[in-house]
Amino acid sequence: QVQLVESGGGSVQAGGSLRLSCAASGYTYNRNCMAWFRQAPGKERVGVGTIYAPDGNAYYWDSVKGRFSISYDVAEKTMYLQMNSLKPEDTAVYYCAADRSLSANGCDGARSYYFGSWGQGTQVTVS
Repeated sequence: QVQLVESGGGSVQAGGSLRLSCAASGYTYNRNCMAWFRQAPGKERVGVGTIYAPDGNAYYWDSVKGRFSISYDVAEKTMYLQMNSLKPEDTAVYYCAADRSLSANGCDGARSYYFGSWGQGTQVTVS
């Protein structure tokens, strides 16, 4: 059974930092495209960033560029989202996702419908 499990969410004041983790189990995701999405109350799920696990190349949506950073630990099979300079508009449930079929080029900015595996989400609240 393939599983993605997020952790690290919580409440923080504006300007603060949080680091989210997404641990993969049941399948080796070291050659996959992985991503972070978020969904605020009453809004659609939107992209935060993607990372192509084999080379660590990351892509960020404009709303988080320069503030957020994605990394992937091959040994731990864990993706991280470092969030700095948090704003109230960053408040959302954050989801990690993975896909085995996306190429390196296809991974950059891939939309949510490309991803077949999802975590349960973790709440981030910025006040």
